[in-house]
Amino acid sequence: MKVVAIIQARMGSSRLPGKILRSLDGISVLELIHKRLSQCGSLHEIVVATSSSEKDDAVEKEMLRLNIEVYRGDENDVLDRYYRVAAMTGADVIVRITGDCPLIDPGIVDTVVGSFLDQYLSLHYVSNIHPPTFPDGLDVEVFSFEALERAWKEADNPFDREHVTPFIHRHPQWFPCNNVAASQDYSGMRWTLDEEKDYEFLLALTEKAAELGVSARLATLEDWFRIVERYPRLAEINGGYQRNEGSSIDWSYAEHREVAMAENKGADKG
Repeated sequence: MKVVAIIQARMGSSRLPGKILRSLDGISVLELIHKRLSQCGSLHEIVVATSSSEKDDAVEKEMLRLNIEVYRGDENDVLDRYYRVAAMTGADVIVRITGDCPLIDPGIVDTVVGSFLDQYLSLHYVSNIHPPTFPDGLDVEVFSFEALERAWKEADNPFDREHVTPFIHRHPQWFPCNNVAASQDYSGMRWTLDEEKDYEFLLALTEKAAELGVSARLATLEDWFRIVERYPRLAEINGGYQRNEGSSIDWSYAEHREVAMAENKGADKG
């Protein structure tokens, strides 16, 4: 069974343009994500999916320089980008990673993929964000090619096309789902890259790691925890932002599930 990680990334972020090619630990954010994902034991292939917009020429150029596989597609129809990459690579299982997660953790990715594979015949989707319990910026979604293909064929809402998985979330009767939770709730920690203050935090965090002899490219979740516990004022740099503040997604998975199940019961009665 082939597992392919697809990193969606583009230069045109509304809040922090060009963030994916900013430097952390001496390399670009996108290269750091790729290096961290390359440590995963569960992935057979990693592809960067960017847009065909002229401003993303820089992304393609950088990926080609690094010998990292890159695909270019519709700027707004990210769902189509995922489907095209999955079909092109022959993926059975897709791992969705976004370009705002420079500290993506290979151990967590392997755990979520493992949970999916253990229940492959009964599940179509597993994540660690419904509800979130890991730090913001360690988000992982894993889903079957069958789920992706149906979403690609049937989703006609621009929001669904841009955000890839909401169509799956809203139809748990078609796509049974599960969630992987952390040992305790760390969801208040913000390790994502959406705002200028987030970059300042990540830069300070990786610099502290280097001072302590910890490579940002290899650091584990426990390494990051030790650093933020040792330097608690780091969290003040980008404190005050809500999780997923920039997203229009205001329904939880549980709410989607309740609505979908209610609709399904209504259809059965009719």
